[in-house]
Amino acid sequence: MSSPQLDSQVSSGAIELRPFRNGDPPALVEIWRSQPAQRGLNQPLTVAQLESFVLSKPYFDADGLIVAVEAGQPVGFVHAGFGASENQAGLDRQLGAIYTLQVRPAQRNTEVPALLLAAAEAYLASQGSQVFYAGGIRPLNAFYLGLYGGSELPGVLYSDLLNHPFFLAHGYREIDRVAIHQRELLGFRAPIDRQQMQHRRNLVVQATHDPTPDSWWDACTYGCFERKRFDLLPRTGGPALASAMSWTMEPLGHSWGVHAVGVTDLEVVATHRRQGLAVYLLSEAFKQLHDEGIAVVEVQTMQQNAAAMALYAKLGFHVADHGSVFRKEV
Repeated sequence: MSSPQLDSQVSSGAIELRPFRNGDPPALVEIWRSQPAQRGLNQPLTVAQLESFVLSKPYFDADGLIVAVEAGQPVGFVHAGFGASENQAGLDRQLGAIYTLQVRPAQRNTEVPALLLAAAEAYLASQGSQVFYAGGIRPLNAFYLGLYGGSELPGVLYSDLLNHPFFLAHGYREIDRVAIHQRELLGFRAPIDRQQMQHRRNLVVQATHDPTPDSWWDACTYGCFERKRFDLLPRTGGPALASAMSWTMEPLGHSWGVHAVGVTDLEVVATHRRQGLAVYLLSEAFKQLHDEGIAVVEVQTMQQNAAAMALYAKLGFHVADHGSVFRKEV
């Protein structure tokens, strides 16, 4: 469905808003590169990266990537889109996300950011969205993984000093908070106690390189990354008792100057929780990753998840940043 608001250019004084055009990527990359330095923003962005992580997605809609133009030159852009349906086989348009909003330095204190936001919200509403989120977060994680945030899309980072206050000032409220944890693997030592020694005798960690995606959405969002699944298996045979996924955090890790992986989808079978299995699985996974040259591991959890917060603290993680889950009802 085309967005009626931008079927033709919309003008506000000297500013024109229009949908994305095929010739826009170099200018959009320049705008991205003009943003203030922050840990969660990949720099310097290239046209090839924008193509790979955004424009090539099968659900990319040019109407959702809205460009602000002044005197014939793009001066800002906003990208709105959707997340996964419940069965992970398509889009759910009831919930919309403002994935990114960026303007050139000269336009930061002008009407341009607000005009772009209003246009993005109008696009989402025209597609059926009744609730808007600022920033991407599962299942609203269609774009920009590897370019913004970290091991997962975190909503809007606290360290994003432009967008965090901007969304608060435009009707978005924080409904949840993400904690982003990092751990250097140099010098990592696994916790040792009687329980962990017993796990070492009875269990083995098996790594599977580039596992088959679980769904269409999984393939779309992680298909361009190198991934590895770690499964915790009984030595005597049987199904996995716990599992976790890692992925190479590129190009964001490269912008930090380190080889980094994100760890996601940590799960322990319900009947085997509170037995130290997550500690053992991650400890063994970290040893393997370190042997492969990985320097930093990053994980993300909701701050209210006390069990996960305690787990990562036990493994020596520190909180590197936070993200706000911002929401606005129509």
